[in-house]
Amino acid sequence: MNRRKSRELAMKLLFETSINKKGTEEIIDDYKEENENLDLKNIDFEYIKTLLDGICEKETLLTEKIEESLTNWKLNRISKINMAILKIAVYEIYFIEDIPEKVSVNEAIELAKTYSDEKSPSFINGAIGNIINKKNA
Repeated sequence: MNRRKSRELAMKLLFETSINKKGTEEIIDDYKEENENLDLKNIDFEYIKTLLDGICEKETLLTEKIEESLTNWKLNRISKINMAILKIAVYEIYFIEDIPEKVSVNEAIELAKTYSDEKSPSFINGAIGNIINKKNA
């Protein structure tokens, strides 16, 4: 299983849930159905479900952690795609012990480079860095 591809798909599905308000099971099933012709064997759907369910369950806490990390920014200025990236990284940092913090940071930056604007990777890096510093203080 490929965690990077799984994390990328989780980000896309989390972004989709922010728009159409579908539940985790439904959105994963829809994705599988719509992409049944693709080779999905390298996708860890169990990990994706863990992320999406966990993020949904801890939504308030994750949002608070993200908001606390912001300097001269308001939550409503953060794009939905950047929020999805941040929530995945923060969830991994706080709740998935077998992933080193620096891996979560790097993966978030890579997602931002691919799916967001040119300033987003440094924004994401700074926000997550602040979150990790507060967590480990």
